[in-house]
Amino acid sequence: MNDGWVYRDKVNKSGAGQTVLQYYTKRYRHSTETQWRERIESNQILLDGKATTADTLLQLGQKLAYHRSPWKEPEVPLCFKIIHEDADLLIINKPSGLPVLPGGGFLQNTLLYQLQKLAPQNTPIPIHRLGRGTSGLMLLARSQIAKSNLSEQMRNHAIKKVYIATVQGIIVKDEFIIRDRIGKIPHPILGYIYGATPTGKYSRSDCKVIQRNLDRTIVEVTILTGRPHQIRIHLAAVGYPLVNDPLYGIGGIPKIPRYHDKIFKVDGKTRGSGEAEKDKIVTPGDCGYYLHAYQLGFKHPISKKQVSFTCASPL
Repeated sequence: MNDGWVYRDKVNKSGAGQTVLQYYTKRYRHSTETQWRERIESNQILLDGKATTADTLLQLGQKLAYHRSPWKEPEVPLCFKIIHEDADLLIINKPSGLPVLPGGGFLQNTLLYQLQKLAPQNTPIPIHRLGRGTSGLMLLARSQIAKSNLSEQMRNHAIKKVYIATVQGIIVKDEFIIRDRIGKIPHPILGYIYGATPTGKYSRSDCKVIQRNLDRTIVEVTILTGRPHQIRIHLAAVGYPLVNDPLYGIGGIPKIPRYHDKIFKVDGKTRGSGEAEKDKIVTPGDCGYYLHAYQLGFKHPISKKQVSFTCASPL
Protein backbone atom coordinates (compact mmCIF):
# COMPACT_ATOMS: atom_id res chain seq x y z
CA MET A 1 0.00 0.00 0.00
CA ASN A 2 1.17 3.52 -0.72
CA ASP A 3 0.54 6.55 1.51
CA GLY A 4 -2.48 7.89 -0.34
CA TRP A 5 -2.62 11.30 -1.99
CA VAL A 6 -4.49 14.59 -2.02
CA TYR A 7 -5.58 15.77 -5.47
CA ARG A 8 -6.13 19.52 -5.44
CA ASP A 9 -8.13 21.64 -7.90
CA LYS A 10 -8.95 25.33 -8.14
CA VAL A 11 -12.33 26.06 -9.70
CA ASN A 12 -11.96 27.90 -13.02
CA LYS A 13 -14.55 29.53 -15.27
CA SER A 14 -15.64 26.25 -16.82
CA GLY A 15 -16.19 24.69 -13.39
CA ALA A 16 -17.98 27.65 -11.80
CA GLY A 17 -21.74 27.06 -11.61
CA GLN A 18 -21.43 23.29 -11.61
CA THR A 19 -22.24 21.19 -8.57
CA VAL A 20 -19.40 19.39 -6.82
CA LEU A 21 -20.71 16.11 -8.20
CA GLN A 22 -20.96 17.45 -11.75
CA TYR A 23 -17.43 18.84 -11.54
CA TYR A 24 -15.82 15.52 -10.64
CA THR A 25 -18.05 13.35 -12.83
CA LYS A 26 -17.40 15.43 -15.95
CA ARG A 27 -13.73 16.14 -15.33
CA TYR A 28 -12.55 12.75 -14.04
CA ARG A 29 -14.39 10.13 -16.04
CA HIS A 30 -12.30 7.23 -14.82
CA SER A 31 -14.81 6.94 -11.94
CA THR A 32 -18.60 6.72 -12.10
CA GLU A 33 -21.08 9.27 -10.76
CA THR A 34 -21.98 6.82 -7.98
CA GLN A 35 -18.33 6.51 -6.93
CA TRP A 36 -17.85 10.29 -6.81
CA ARG A 37 -21.06 10.71 -4.81
CA GLU A 38 -19.85 8.15 -2.25
CA ARG A 39 -16.54 10.00 -1.90
CA ILE A 40 -18.29 13.31 -1.35
CA GLU A 41 -20.67 11.81 1.22
CA SER A 42 -17.78 10.15 3.10
CA ASN A 43 -15.96 13.51 3.34
CA GLN A 44 -13.08 12.43 1.10
CA ILE A 45 -13.71 15.59 -0.93
CA LEU A 46 -13.40 18.96 0.80
CA LEU A 47 -14.38 22.40 -0.48
CA ASP A 48 -12.22 25.23 0.89
CA GLY A 49 -11.07 22.83 3.60
CA LYS A 50 -14.55 21.82 4.76
CA ALA A 51 -16.94 18.94 4.12
CA THR A 52 -19.38 19.60 1.30
CA THR A 53 -22.38 18.04 -0.44
CA ALA A 54 -22.87 16.67 -3.94
CA ASP A 55 -25.34 19.46 -4.83
CA THR A 56 -23.23 22.41 -3.64
CA LEU A 57 -22.71 24.94 -6.45
CA LEU A 58 -19.09 25.88 -7.11
CA GLN A 59 -17.82 29.44 -7.35
CA LEU A 60 -14.82 30.74 -9.27
CA GLY A 61 -11.59 30.43 -7.28
CA GLN A 62 -12.81 27.92 -4.70
CA LYS A 63 -10.44 25.11 -3.78
CA LEU A 64 -11.31 21.42 -3.96
CA ALA A 65 -9.30 18.60 -2.40
CA TYR A 66 -9.89 14.90 -2.99
CA HIS A 67 -8.24 12.87 -0.22
CA ARG A 68 -7.62 9.48 -1.78
CA SER A 69 -7.04 6.68 0.71
CA PRO A 70 -3.90 4.51 0.42
CA TRP A 71 -4.14 1.92 -2.36
CA LYS A 72 -2.12 -0.97 -3.71
CA GLU A 73 -0.34 0.01 -6.90
CA PRO A 74 0.43 -2.42 -9.73
CA GLU A 75 3.83 -4.04 -9.35
CA VAL A 76 6.51 -2.67 -11.69
CA PRO A 77 10.30 -3.02 -12.04
CA LEU A 78 11.73 -0.33 -9.76
CA CYS A 79 15.45 -0.83 -10.45
CA PHE A 80 17.20 1.30 -13.04
CA LYS A 81 20.83 1.55 -14.12
CA ILE A 82 22.82 4.79 -13.97
CA ILE A 83 24.65 5.29 -17.28
CA HIS A 84 26.31 8.61 -16.44
CA GLU A 85 26.27 11.15 -13.65
CA ASP A 86 28.07 14.37 -12.82
CA ALA A 87 27.26 17.49 -10.83
CA ASP A 88 24.73 18.65 -13.42
CA LEU A 89 23.46 15.56 -15.25
CA LEU A 90 22.04 12.14 -14.64
CA ILE A 91 21.45 9.65 -17.44
CA ILE A 92 19.67 6.41 -16.62
CA ASN A 93 18.46 3.27 -18.35
CA LYS A 94 14.74 3.03 -17.54
CA PRO A 95 13.23 -0.46 -17.64
CA SER A 96 10.06 -1.16 -19.59
CA GLY A 97 7.05 -1.10 -17.27
CA LEU A 98 8.25 1.68 -14.95
CA PRO A 99 6.17 4.90 -15.24
CA VAL A 100 8.14 8.14 -15.15
CA LEU A 101 5.54 10.31 -13.40
CA PRO A 102 2.51 9.65 -11.15
CA GLY A 103 -0.81 8.95 -12.85
CA GLY A 104 -3.10 6.14 -13.91
CA GLY A 105 -3.05 4.39 -10.54
CA PHE A 106 0.68 4.93 -10.00
CA LEU A 107 2.06 7.17 -7.26
CA GLN A 108 5.10 5.67 -5.56
CA ASN A 109 5.87 2.97 -8.13
CA THR A 110 7.29 5.62 -10.45
CA LEU A 111 10.75 6.74 -11.51
CA LEU A 112 10.20 10.18 -9.99
CA TYR A 113 9.37 8.75 -6.55
CA GLN A 114 12.42 6.46 -6.63
CA LEU A 115 14.62 9.45 -7.49
CA GLN A 116 13.06 11.45 -4.65
CA LYS A 117 14.00 8.66 -2.25
CA LEU A 118 17.58 8.58 -3.56
CA ALA A 119 18.06 12.36 -3.53
CA PRO A 120 15.34 14.03 -1.42
CA GLN A 121 17.18 17.37 -1.19
CA ASN A 122 18.05 17.70 -4.87
CA THR A 123 15.88 15.36 -6.92
CA PRO A 124 16.97 15.14 -10.58
CA ILE A 125 14.41 16.61 -12.99
CA PRO A 126 13.43 14.71 -16.17
CA ILE A 127 14.17 16.73 -19.32
CA HIS A 128 12.00 14.44 -21.42
CA ARG A 129 9.76 11.44 -20.82
CA LEU A 130 9.55 7.87 -21.96
CA GLY A 131 6.28 5.96 -22.10
CA ARG A 132 5.76 3.36 -19.41
CA GLY A 133 6.35 0.51 -21.86
CA THR A 134 9.42 2.14 -23.41
CA SER A 135 12.88 1.25 -22.10
CA GLY A 136 16.20 3.01 -22.44
CA LEU A 137 17.98 6.31 -21.96
CA MET A 138 16.49 9.20 -20.02
CA LEU A 139 18.16 12.54 -19.46
CA LEU A 140 17.71 14.34 -16.12
CA ALA A 141 19.06 17.64 -14.80
CA ARG A 142 20.71 17.94 -11.38
CA SER A 143 21.12 21.73 -11.37
CA GLN A 144 18.99 24.70 -12.36
CA ILE A 145 21.55 25.76 -14.97
CA ALA A 146 21.45 22.32 -16.56
CA LYS A 147 17.63 22.24 -16.48
CA SER A 148 17.38 25.62 -18.21
CA ASN A 149 20.00 24.81 -20.85
CA LEU A 150 18.77 21.31 -21.65
CA SER A 151 15.15 22.46 -21.79
CA GLU A 152 16.19 25.07 -24.37
CA GLN A 153 18.00 22.40 -26.37
CA MET A 154 14.80 20.33 -26.31
CA ARG A 155 12.73 23.26 -27.57
CA ASN A 156 15.25 23.87 -30.37
CA HIS A 157 15.31 20.16 -31.34
CA ALA A 158 19.04 20.07 -30.54
CA ILE A 159 18.90 16.85 -28.52
CA LYS A 160 19.27 13.78 -30.71
CA LYS A 161 17.09 10.87 -29.63
CA VAL A 162 17.35 7.54 -31.43
CA TYR A 163 15.11 4.54 -30.75
CA ILE A 164 14.83 0.92 -31.82
CA ALA A 165 11.32 -0.43 -32.51
CA THR A 166 9.94 -3.79 -33.63
CA VAL A 167 6.95 -3.44 -35.95
CA GLN A 168 4.42 -5.71 -37.62
CA GLY A 169 4.98 -6.47 -41.28
CA ILE A 170 7.89 -6.21 -43.68
CA ILE A 171 8.89 -2.66 -44.60
CA VAL A 172 10.19 -2.53 -48.18
CA LYS A 173 11.93 0.86 -48.09
CA ASP A 174 15.32 0.96 -46.38
CA GLU A 175 14.84 4.56 -45.22
CA PHE A 176 11.78 6.81 -44.99
CA ILE A 177 10.43 9.88 -43.20
CA ILE A 178 7.04 10.12 -41.45
CA ARG A 179 5.43 13.55 -41.09
CA ASP A 180 1.86 12.75 -39.98
CA ARG A 181 0.44 15.33 -37.60
CA ILE A 182 -0.23 14.26 -34.02
CA GLY A 183 -2.88 15.75 -31.75
CA LYS A 184 -5.64 15.14 -29.25
CA ILE A 185 -8.54 12.85 -30.14
CA PRO A 186 -11.76 12.63 -28.04
CA HIS A 187 -11.98 9.64 -25.71
CA PRO A 188 -15.15 8.64 -23.79
CA ILE A 189 -13.32 7.82 -20.56
CA LEU A 190 -9.95 9.58 -20.61
CA GLY A 191 -11.32 12.82 -22.09
CA TYR A 192 -8.75 12.81 -24.86
CA ILE A 193 -5.91 10.69 -26.17
CA TYR A 194 -3.16 11.38 -28.71
CA GLY A 195 -3.27 10.00 -32.23
CA ALA A 196 -2.69 10.78 -35.90
CA THR A 197 -5.01 13.60 -36.92
CA PRO A 198 -4.88 16.36 -39.59
CA THR A 199 -5.66 18.91 -36.88
CA GLY A 200 -2.61 17.94 -34.82
CA LYS A 201 0.88 19.43 -34.61
CA TYR A 202 3.67 18.91 -37.11
CA SER A 203 5.72 15.84 -36.23
CA ARG A 204 8.69 14.14 -37.87
CA SER A 205 10.29 10.74 -37.47
CA ASP A 206 13.27 9.60 -39.59
CA CYS A 207 13.26 5.81 -39.99
CA LYS A 208 15.85 3.29 -41.14
CA VAL A 209 15.34 -0.46 -41.44
CA ILE A 210 17.84 -2.47 -39.39
CA GLN A 211 16.57 -6.00 -39.94
CA ARG A 212 13.69 -7.89 -41.56
CA ASN A 213 12.48 -11.12 -39.92
CA LEU A 214 9.59 -13.20 -41.30
CA ASP A 215 6.56 -11.02 -40.50
CA ARG A 216 8.24 -8.17 -38.61
CA THR A 217 10.84 -5.45 -39.08
CA ILE A 218 13.32 -3.85 -36.67
CA VAL A 219 13.53 -0.12 -37.28
CA GLU A 220 15.83 2.65 -36.06
CA VAL A 221 13.85 5.86 -35.49
CA THR A 222 15.27 9.33 -34.90
CA ILE A 223 12.67 11.80 -33.71
CA LEU A 224 13.09 15.48 -34.46
CA THR A 225 9.93 16.43 -32.58
CA GLY A 226 8.74 15.05 -29.26
CA ARG A 227 4.99 14.53 -29.47
CA PRO A 228 3.37 12.12 -26.99
CA HIS A 229 3.69 8.49 -28.17
CA GLN A 230 5.10 9.81 -31.44
CA ILE A 231 6.92 6.69 -32.62
CA ARG A 232 4.01 4.36 -31.80
CA ILE A 233 1.57 6.66 -33.60
CA HIS A 234 3.79 7.38 -36.60
CA LEU A 235 4.72 3.79 -37.40
CA ALA A 236 1.09 2.71 -37.00
CA ALA A 237 -0.04 5.62 -39.19
CA VAL A 238 2.00 4.33 -42.15
CA GLY A 239 0.75 0.77 -41.68
CA TYR A 240 3.38 -0.75 -39.40
CA PRO A 241 2.21 -0.67 -35.76
CA LEU A 242 4.56 -1.88 -33.05
CA VAL A 243 4.30 -5.60 -32.38
CA ASN A 244 1.84 -6.20 -29.51
CA ASP A 245 0.97 -2.52 -29.13
CA PRO A 246 -2.39 -2.71 -27.30
CA LEU A 247 -3.46 0.84 -28.21
CA TYR A 248 -2.32 1.94 -31.67
CA GLY A 249 -3.26 -0.10 -34.72
CA ILE A 250 -2.92 0.58 -38.44
CA GLY A 251 -3.77 4.22 -39.13
CA GLY A 252 -2.31 5.62 -35.91
CA ILE A 253 -5.75 6.07 -34.33
CA PRO A 254 -6.08 4.80 -30.74
CA LYS A 255 -8.57 2.05 -30.05
CA ILE A 256 -11.71 3.72 -28.68
CA PRO A 257 -13.81 1.54 -26.33
CA ARG A 258 -17.54 1.07 -26.68
CA TYR A 259 -18.93 2.56 -23.50
CA HIS A 260 -22.54 2.97 -22.38
CA ASP A 261 -24.12 3.78 -25.76
CA LYS A 262 -21.61 6.55 -26.50
CA ILE A 263 -20.57 7.30 -30.07
CA PHE A 264 -17.69 9.71 -30.74
CA LYS A 265 -16.51 11.53 -33.84
CA VAL A 266 -12.80 11.38 -34.70
CA ASP A 267 -11.75 13.47 -37.72
CA GLY A 268 -15.34 13.35 -38.96
CA LYS A 269 -15.60 9.58 -38.71
CA THR A 270 -17.85 7.73 -36.27
CA ARG A 271 -15.99 5.73 -33.63
CA GLY A 272 -17.55 3.20 -31.28
CA SER A 273 -20.57 1.00 -31.85
CA GLY A 274 -23.24 2.76 -29.86
CA GLU A 275 -23.97 -0.52 -28.13
CA ALA A 276 -24.72 -0.45 -24.42
CA GLU A 277 -21.64 -2.31 -23.27
CA LYS A 278 -18.26 -1.51 -21.81
CA ASP A 279 -15.06 -2.67 -23.51
CA LYS A 280 -11.76 -2.99 -21.72
CA ILE A 281 -10.22 0.46 -21.54
CA VAL A 282 -6.77 0.43 -23.14
CA THR A 283 -4.56 3.32 -22.04
CA PRO A 284 -1.25 4.74 -23.33
CA GLY A 285 0.47 3.25 -20.28
CA ASP A 286 -0.41 -0.34 -21.16
CA CYS A 287 2.69 -2.30 -22.12
CA GLY A 288 3.47 -5.20 -24.45
CA TYR A 289 5.26 -3.49 -27.33
CA TYR A 290 9.03 -3.17 -27.86
CA LEU A 291 10.47 0.34 -28.06
CA HIS A 292 13.94 1.16 -26.75
CA ALA A 293 15.67 4.56 -26.48
CA TYR A 294 19.22 3.57 -27.28
CA GLN A 295 21.05 6.81 -28.11
CA LEU A 296 21.10 10.37 -26.74
CA GLY A 297 23.23 13.21 -28.10
CA PHE A 298 23.39 16.80 -26.86
CA LYS A 299 25.68 19.64 -25.77
CA HIS A 300 26.78 19.37 -22.16
CA PRO A 301 25.14 22.36 -20.43
CA ILE A 302 28.36 23.35 -18.63
CA SER A 303 31.31 22.25 -20.78
CA LYS A 304 29.40 22.94 -24.04
CA LYS A 305 31.04 19.86 -25.55
CA GLN A 306 28.93 17.57 -27.74
CA VAL A 307 28.34 14.31 -25.89
CA SER A 308 26.64 11.06 -26.86
CA PHE A 309 25.46 8.06 -24.86
CA THR A 310 24.20 4.66 -25.94
CA CYS A 311 22.38 1.87 -24.17
CA ALA A 312 22.29 -1.68 -25.51
CA SER A 313 18.95 -3.22 -26.39
CA PRO A 314 17.49 -5.51 -23.69
CA LEU A 315 16.57 -8.08 -26.35
